[in-house]
Amino acid sequence: MNNMQSYRCGLAAEPLVYDTIGHLFDHTVKCYPDNEALVVSHQGIRWTYRQYQEQVDRLAAGLLALGIEPGDRVGIWAPNCYEWCLTQFATAKIGAILVCINPAYRLYELEYALNKVQCRAVISAESFKTSHYLDMLAELAPELANCAPGQLRAAKLPHLEIVIRLGEAASPGMFNFADVCDRGGKAERARMAELAATLSPDDAINIQFTSGTTGNPKGATLTHCNVLNNGKVNGDVMRLTEADRVCIPVPLYHCFGMVIGNLGCVTHGSTAVFPGEAFEPEATLRVVAEEKCTALHGVPTMFIAELDHPDFEQFDLSNLRTGIMAGAPCPVEVMNQVIERMHMEQILIAYGQTELSPVSHITEPHDPLDKRVGTVGKPCPHLETKIVDENNRVVPIGENGEICTRGYAVMRGYWDDEDKTRETIDQGGWLHSGDIGVMDEDGYVQVTGRIKDMIIRGGENVYPREVEEFLYTHPDIQEVQVVGVPDKKFGEQVCAWIKCRDGASLSEEEIRTFCKNKITHFKVPHYIRFVDDYPMTVTGKIMKYKMRDAMVEELGLA
Repeated sequence: MNNMQSYRCGLAAEPLVYDTIGHLFDHTVKCYPDNEALVVSHQGIRWTYRQYQEQVDRLAAGLLALGIEPGDRVGIWAPNCYEWCLTQFATAKIGAILVCINPAYRLYELEYALNKVQCRAVISAESFKTSHYLDMLAELAPELANCAPGQLRAAKLPHLEIVIRLGEAASPGMFNFADVCDRGGKAERARMAELAATLSPDDAINIQFTSGTTGNPKGATLTHCNVLNNGKVNGDVMRLTEADRVCIPVPLYHCFGMVIGNLGCVTHGSTAVFPGEAFEPEATLRVVAEEKCTALHGVPTMFIAELDHPDFEQFDLSNLRTGIMAGAPCPVEVMNQVIERMHMEQILIAYGQTELSPVSHITEPHDPLDKRVGTVGKPCPHLETKIVDENNRVVPIGENGEICTRGYAVMRGYWDDEDKTRETIDQGGWLHSGDIGVMDEDGYVQVTGRIKDMIIRGGENVYPREVEEFLYTHPDIQEVQVVGVPDKKFGEQVCAWIKCRDGASLSEEEIRTFCKNKITHFKVPHYIRFVDDYPMTVTGKIMKYKMRDAMVEELGLA
C-alpha cells in the first residue's frame, strides 16, 4: 500500500507484553517493593507496592472463600476509592471478570447491566452524591432483607447471589468488604497460586458498558492483553518511570481511570494518586501540589475547571510534566494554558473508545502545538489505522472516511451479542469506530464528525436512541427525538423534542422528574421542547441536523 493512502501502523520501540494482570502486578512488586504504589487522599491510604500486594491478595483469597470462580462476573459499583483498586487487581488474580458499573446508574440501567452479563456478585458503596446504592439494590432485590449473606435468590436479579458492601455499617443479606478480606486462609492462598498458572493473557477480565446506539448498553469485553498493553503503551508514550506520580481524578469505572490510570502506573512502577471520590477541581489542584505529582489526567472540562479555579495561583504545580487529555476535542487556548500555567509541556492528546481498551491514537510529547490541538495524533504503537469510504475501501490521504483500527487493543466482542459484535468488528479484524476522520501525509488523524448521532457531554458518551427509548416508556409521550446541541462548558448538551399523545400535556419539570433516579444525570435532557411535528425528508426520515440548527439559532449558540 503506498503512502498516498490513509493507512498507518504505529511504530513500536518495544514488544507487547504477553502476560496476565496478576503476574505482571507481582513482578512490579518484586522490582519496586518499597516504592509508593497507591495514594488515596480522601481515605488516608498510602501503600507501598508490597503493602498494596498484601491487601490485593487478602481480597482475592476472601473472594475465593466465598466461592467466586474464574469466569464469574463480579460487579463493582462505587466511586473512586481504594476498595475499587483492590477489586480490580484481586478479581484479575483469580480470573473473575470485573464488571464496571457506572456510579451514576439508576434502577433501570443497573437491573439491565447486572442481568445482561449475569453478575454473580456485586461490590457496592453505600451511597455517593444523590445515589443511594444499597437502597437501590434493596429495591431491585427486596429478598436481601430476609436472606443470609451470599444466599440471595432474587426474582428480578436471578443470577446475583453475593452482595458485598463498603463501609462499617451492617446491612441485611450483605457481607462487609473488610470481613471478606479476612475470610481467606492457607487453602485459598494455595488456590491463588494454582490459578495463577492456569490463567491466560487472552482470558476476558473486564466488561465495560458502552451506551448503545440502538437502546440498551453493550458490554465491551476486554482481556488481560487488551488492557495491560494499552496501559503500558500509553505510559511508555508519556515516558513514565518508577519516579512518576500520576494524579487520577477521572473515574475508575471508565477505561481512562482503570487502564490509563491504574495499569499505566503498575506497568511502570509509578504511583497512582487519587484526589477524591469524583472530580473536584480544588481537591485535584491541592493533591497535585501536596503529592508533587508529575502527571495529571483529565477530560478538557476538568482542565478548564482547574484553570478557572479562583485560588489556582496558590497551588504549586511545578512538578507536573505530562498527562493525558482525552474524551473530547481540546480548544487551542486551553491547551496553551495547560502547557504554560500548569507546566505540562509534555501533555498528550489521546483518542479511542472503550472497544479499543481504550486508546488507539495519541500525540507525542514533542509534537508541535497545532498537531496536539488540531489532531488526535498518530496510531499508537502496534496498532493499525485506516480511513475507509462507505464501501470499506481505503481513501486517499486528505479525504474523509470512517476511522478503523486493528491490533491487540480490539475488544474480544460485546458480551452475549454476536450480531452487534459483527456490526462493529469486520472479517478482517478491523474495529469500525463510527467516527469520521481524515489522515494527513504524516499519519496524524483529525476527527471531523460522527456517523452515529452520539452526543459527547463533558467526556461522557450519550446515545440519543438510549434516551429516546427510555422516554418512550412515559405513557403521555407519543414521539421523542433527541439531539446534541453545542455547549461552552460541556461541549454538548442533551436536547429532547417531545410530541405528546392527543389530549395529554406535559411540562419540562414533569419530564425531568420522570427521568430523575431512573437514568444517569448526564443523559437527562438539558433542553426540552414540546412540538407538534419534526423536520422530515421526503421519504419520512427525521432530519436531526435541522433540529440541532434550530436550537443553535433559538439559543444564540452560533
